[in-house]
Amino acid sequence: MTDMTGQILTRGFMMLAATAATGTPVPTESPVPADVQEVVEQMNSSASAEEKTSFLLEYLMAQREPLMNFGKTLLIALIVFLIGRKVISLLLKLLNRWMERGGVEVSVHKFIMSLGNVVLYILLIFCVAGILGVGTSSIVAIIGSAGLAVGLALQGSLSNLAGGILILLMKPFRVGDYIVATGVEGTVRNIDIFYTRIVTTDNKVVVIPNGTLSNGNIINTSQEDYRLLILDFMVGYDADISKVREIILELMEQDMQICQDRARSVNIDKLNPGRVKLQAKAWVATEHYWNVRYRMLEKIKEELPKQGIPLF
Repeated sequence: MTDMTGQILTRGFMMLAATAATGTPVPTESPVPADVQEVVEQMNSSASAEEKTSFLLEYLMAQREPLMNFGKTLLIALIVFLIGRKVISLLLKLLNRWMERGGVEVSVHKFIMSLGNVVLYILLIFCVAGILGVGTSSIVAIIGSAGLAVGLALQGSLSNLAGGILILLMKPFRVGDYIVATGVEGTVRNIDIFYTRIVTTDNKVVVIPNGTLSNGNIINTSQEDYRLLILDFMVGYDADISKVREIILELMEQDMQICQDRARSVNIDKLNPGRVKLQAKAWVATEHYWNVRYRMLEKIKEELPKQGIPLF
């Protein structure tokens, strides 16, 4: 055993012995009791291993009562922690029920539940630490001294927390909205403290940091009641555009989920080599957008060739 290892073990034993002697944990900078110093000196002496073991056992036997007291304190702290978890669960259920009755918006609801869970567990840890003899001032001092290091290590997480708060305040989207952001698109499932989860059309869950969302472009396709449906398709140069327009407009008129009181059009969008690109436009309710899109594409594919107008 190296000198460094021996020093570490000796210091650890000093802390353990001091804890047993006083019944409560002591900081590393606290003065070492005389009996503990005697044990340390004996353990560092030139006595044989049997003598050191015998001395250590005698000392521990003499410290039975302080050790029992410390064990009781530890047991009480464990019981408080377990009861505290049950109380936190009950409080979160009550908070959840209150927000449901109050009609709190889903995104705000989930965010408050996540934040409440973190805050309550921090309070529980403070209570348990107090029972174990760790003063609140000591905990605050430790947190303060480690604040800079934690801040540097968690600057990304803090950015995500700030982003989550901005999303809830500014409301660029809400739970249930279909959005396009950071190269992915899908329906918003959750807005948590640090991350937003969206579900894609093929049922994949994408987790996006709130900091990235709040600093990037977001396309919200669900915020408005109506969307403009744009269908692109191509026909040959010999096709009768007037006839194509008539067929497509008739198909739109037959679809009951297309808004008949809003403008509909079929126009040439681009002239490509060997083909003409056309665009059919119509307004549909946002919730019907995808159904109408797929249905109209299928109808166009079937009807135009049937009328002698091939598609490219």
